[in-house]
Amino acid sequence: MDLLTREEYAAIAADLDLPRAAHIDGRFRPGTGPALKTVNPATGEALCEIAACGAEDVDLAVAKARDAFDEGRWAKRTPAERKAVLKHFAKLLHRNRRELAVMESLDSGKPIRDCETIDVPETIHTLQWHAEAIDKLYDQTAPTGEDALAVIVREPVGVVAAVLPWNFPLLMLAWKIGPALASGCSVIVKPAEQTSLTALRVAEIAAEAGIPRGVLQVLPGDGPSVGEPLGRHPGVDMVSFTGSTETGRHFLRYAADSNLKKVVLECGGKNPAVVLEDAEHLDLVAGHVVNAAFWNMGENCSAASRLIVHKSVKDTLMERILARLRDWRTGDPLDPANHLGALIDTEHLAKVTGYLGGVALVGGTADGPYVPPTIYEALPTDRLAREEIFGPVLTVITVASDSEAIEIANDTDYGLTASVFTANAKRALRTARAIKAGTVTVNCYGEGDITTPFGGYKQSGFGGRDNGLQAHDQYTEVKTIWVDLTDPAAEDDVG
Repeated sequence: MDLLTREEYAAIAADLDLPRAAHIDGRFRPGTGPALKTVNPATGEALCEIAACGAEDVDLAVAKARDAFDEGRWAKRTPAERKAVLKHFAKLLHRNRRELAVMESLDSGKPIRDCETIDVPETIHTLQWHAEAIDKLYDQTAPTGEDALAVIVREPVGVVAAVLPWNFPLLMLAWKIGPALASGCSVIVKPAEQTSLTALRVAEIAAEAGIPRGVLQVLPGDGPSVGEPLGRHPGVDMVSFTGSTETGRHFLRYAADSNLKKVVLECGGKNPAVVLEDAEHLDLVAGHVVNAAFWNMGENCSAASRLIVHKSVKDTLMERILARLRDWRTGDPLDPANHLGALIDTEHLAKVTGYLGGVALVGGTADGPYVPPTIYEALPTDRLAREEIFGPVLTVITVASDSEAIEIANDTDYGLTASVFTANAKRALRTARAIKAGTVTVNCYGEGDITTPFGGYKQSGFGGRDNGLQAHDQYTEVKTIWVDLTDPAAEDDVG
């Protein structure tokens, strides 16, 4: 889809009909909590007020989700029927794609170019992919011999709470509801309080597509009012959470203190980009490093915020990186010429700017809600090189050997993603295997795609994986059905 002008996007923004209530049991309802002000991060102006939810709304949504599940409105439909509805859902999202892109940009500060070309198309593709997988996932039989039949089947886990981050509101929504709905679950979505708009609009579109009432609900609100009650609720069978490691710990405690519900966590990262001494095509390497560090303003759990580079190629690579950054403009998110938009809110801006100071190779100061690409040289023990900043800040660490690079790459509490750049295939595979991370890319930056599982080692993840067919595993229970096929008459004859 071709990008529009800044003026055209502003016109669309001015004409948006923003959702202002929770979506429970197939329709918008006022929440019982105080009004939640939704603010445009780029301007600081209120977009609208949403009637936020509280514990009473959580109880109602869980009851409606349980009713829908137990009655089989969705869970007991045939795979082909669920597939058809989800494909129609994706088609309606495509029809409303430009509205969703502008709404996402306004709500989150994300550049409209990313919303138009990445977030919205990938959201639609994710739902299409999981819809197509529904009737292609087979159950199993076990090798039991002639006297028994063992059937291993998957059943939907039940009522799922999907707790979303603010950095990719639409895409993380799709990563969760795609496999959860495909599996037959009822889903209650708790969007981040900063970015509720697109989740609410998607729920409205889902109802239009034929998703039955009670199967997909959205409860805006803050963590104590909605997140914690969902985490502790005995009627919730599973929580899928994406966000900070600190908050992820809370959901493990909530599960332990309640019904031992399943918990899947995708948390933070301090991801390395390792450039070895034989890396080729340093212009291309520079492009990947810049994209890895600064895409989405660095508000990305898989951002490569540590450049670990061999001393023999460091100076040349840094020249190429600084040259690449000339094209990365920061400013108004609705201007498609800008690569970086505004940080999500003043609290997060204060956190990120708290890491700035000293001598930066580039950047280093904020301009209102905008922080331009910033690069510092650092030691592996420096705070900049160890803590997740979640902003457009890259630290450069110089090494003298492959073993030193691997040691520094692994010297972190996290293990989400990593990148390795080298011209030698064996070297690449050895390094990729040695780095403790859920996804390691070679001679590129990325997270794989919808076909590959995504999640982390150590404090970056727990309990399962998003994406790929493995994502369906977390939303299902595995049941063994054992059938005795022995012939009683034959046993009597033997007796």
